[in-house]
Amino acid sequence: MKKHIEEICREASEAMVRAADNDALAKVRRQYLGKNGILTGEMKKLKTLPVGEKADFGAAVNDAKTRLEEVFAEHRDRLERSALRKRLEEEAIDVTLPATKIQAGHTHPVTQVMEEIQEIFIGMGYQVVEGPEVEYDYYNFEALNIPDDHPQREEQNPLKINENILLRTQTTSVEIRVMERQRPPICAIASGRVFRAQEADRNDLPNFHQIEGLVIDKNITFSDLKGTMASFARHMWGDLARVKFRPYKYPYNEPSAKMDVSCFHCGGKGCPVCDGAGWIEVLGCGMIHPKVLAMSGIDPDVYSGFGFGLDVERITMLKMQISDIRLLYENDESFLAQF
Repeated sequence: MKKHIEEICREASEAMVRAADNDALAKVRRQYLGKNGILTGEMKKLKTLPVGEKADFGAAVNDAKTRLEEVFAEHRDRLERSALRKRLEEEAIDVTLPATKIQAGHTHPVTQVMEEIQEIFIGMGYQVVEGPEVEYDYYNFEALNIPDDHPQREEQNPLKINENILLRTQTTSVEIRVMERQRPPICAIASGRVFRAQEADRNDLPNFHQIEGLVIDKNITFSDLKGTMASFARHMWGDLARVKFRPYKYPYNEPSAKMDVSCFHCGGKGCPVCDGAGWIEVLGCGMIHPKVLAMSGIDPDVYSGFGFGLDVERITMLKMQISDIRLLYENDESFLAQF
């Protein structure tokens, strides 16, 4: 009987050593040492043996179990060390190889243009001011000479929170706040996001950026406005840039105008960028309406001033020759990488 137990122990040991992984090893252990294993079954034979053989047989079975547990533990450790070596080999890093190049991002085209515009006006002596995006109706419309029945309220499609609060439709509202808290002379630009309830198409977005400029002092004239805008155009589009003004009506300016710049792509000869006209509309401007000055606590008989407003996304489209404004915010990496 002892020889039989030895034969079982030898077979189990060889099977454990042949096991290629932990799952196979565990299966062999269950086969021989499990609750319904072979050695467990042999132990059940004790009750059928003569009394004189029971002790030796039981000792032989227990000794076999002990040796198999040791073989199991040893081979399990060997398999784990082998798996660890394999994993380390697979995950090994050659520190002598060149590092993987990290693909860094860059400033968004709209931000690039906004910062360029700001730098131009800062160089002229303007200060940069900010105001709230959630604005009172008074600052967004009423203080800009746009009463309740004025058609421009509907033209700007405001997003209202309630009757008195809305998302600002123009950064001109910041100019009113500047005029209320600061006495002339004033020379400032306000930049930021504005919001309008309009569908996105190739030329318009419901959320875009504006930069508004404001100058107030004694004896400010339209000639000062023209000179400032001509200087801005040269800095923005080159020394050969020319400007012209067309009459337009803004309720907060009197007189007011649209400003065109000579096409920077064709030099004014006419091309697809300027639709063959040789000129491109870039901003609105004008002298600040006396009523707007008075509502802000500035005496229009003593002071005068001018203002101008730029749509940053439109300037970006013109400067970078982008045909559809929506491309700026589709987060297409291959498109943005061009700029």
